[in-house]
Amino acid sequence: MSQEINFDTIDNFVSDLAKHPAYKVAAHAAQTNGIYKASQNTQSAIDLDPTFSVEIDTGSVSNQKQSGRCWMFSALSTMRHAIQKEFKLKGFELSQNYTFFWDKFEKSNFFFENVIGSADKPLGDRKVAFLFQAPQGDGGQWDMLCGLIEKYGIVPKKAYPETANSENSRALDATLNTMLRKGGLELRDLVNAGKSAEEVEAHKNELLSAIFRMLATSLGMPPKTFDFEYKDDEGNYHIDKDLTPQDFFKKYVGWDLENYISVINGPTADKPYNKVFSVEYLGNVVGGRQVRHLNLELSDFKKLIINQLEQGEVVWFGSDVSQDSDRQAGLLDTKLYETDALFDFDFSMTKAQRLDSGESMMNHAMVITGVDLVDGKPTKWKIENSWGDKPGFKGYFVMSDEWFDQFVYQAVLNKAYLPEDVKQAYDEGKKNPIQLLPWDPMGSLACKYY
Repeated sequence: MSQEINFDTIDNFVSDLAKHPAYKVAAHAAQTNGIYKASQNTQSAIDLDPTFSVEIDTGSVSNQKQSGRCWMFSALSTMRHAIQKEFKLKGFELSQNYTFFWDKFEKSNFFFENVIGSADKPLGDRKVAFLFQAPQGDGGQWDMLCGLIEKYGIVPKKAYPETANSENSRALDATLNTMLRKGGLELRDLVNAGKSAEEVEAHKNELLSAIFRMLATSLGMPPKTFDFEYKDDEGNYHIDKDLTPQDFFKKYVGWDLENYISVINGPTADKPYNKVFSVEYLGNVVGGRQVRHLNLELSDFKKLIINQLEQGEVVWFGSDVSQDSDRQAGLLDTKLYETDALFDFDFSMTKAQRLDSGESMMNHAMVITGVDLVDGKPTKWKIENSWGDKPGFKGYFVMSDEWFDQFVYQAVLNKAYLPEDVKQAYDEGKKNPIQLLPWDPMGSLACKYY
């Protein structure tokens, strides 16, 4: 039976305040300065000095502005670092707008295909409602970018620059989602009316044509070929004519993306370690690379990341940046805010409890470019963000090792640096991954912006 709150109970709560002698001081501080300022621990800024024993120079940071493309910016940054170093191109950037265009277009088709495949279920079905709740958005994961690059390649930023709609994507997202929901309902009606597969496909293509026109109007028409013209850091002139985006990726990046795999640390009871997982309805390119996660224990997860840094290669990673963070100062630390003391309440939860209860999930992707090792153990990490050079240390953040343990969930590792047992676990598991439900926290998309 439900029990309402009565006024006698409230009176008891008021009386209970007298048992907390620091209440009035805490109330004055919180009401005047806000919860985070009132509970901020200044020692964090001292402990997280931006000095690291292992550090990879990656130059200036990029800026995703008012868009949820952090996963795209950080992934392309890992590639531009190699281009900057090999071709002596300080400040070089790849076009995030180019992959943004194709991601929006592919996500539209992905949504329509899932709507067609679930048309026999009622709109009130939880999975159908999940599809229509957010047909597409700016967020994504590493494997999703790989699927785009493998199909469409990449281009320099000069060949396909930003637009007002890529830098502030709210209107574009809202407009596209309206088109997708309307089109999705039309496709469901056709399927349920018994129309042929050919008729359904024809209408889907009419919808995709309208979406392509909208994207080209908002973001520009992606180039099929372009000239790559530049001067290197020594002033030498170069020009490479009539490149396709696929040619550019092969020549100037040259990575075999199959060698880069996603590993996670998801310590919940439903995710055994050393197993590979996929997530239903998570993806963008139909027929392309699918999202796969190998779950590792925290100690292995962390050790492999450190090893890759020591080999001179940065690490793309996903975390919950909304937790215990000072975005302006560029600090990520579990001791940053002492809310336990402010409210006289134990806020502690395990990593698994946060995931299971919805308290935390991955929502932002960045790049680990350094680590400070003391007696062989990490104490803090250097992070390249994509929020421009104003926050933090010219755009770089410092993350405590305790924060890493609690709020880092995903990383991308080069197979070249992995032990054989980890590679074998991934290769065997990806053939028949354990499928998670669409709303599982490991299916969340990195999409936070400053």
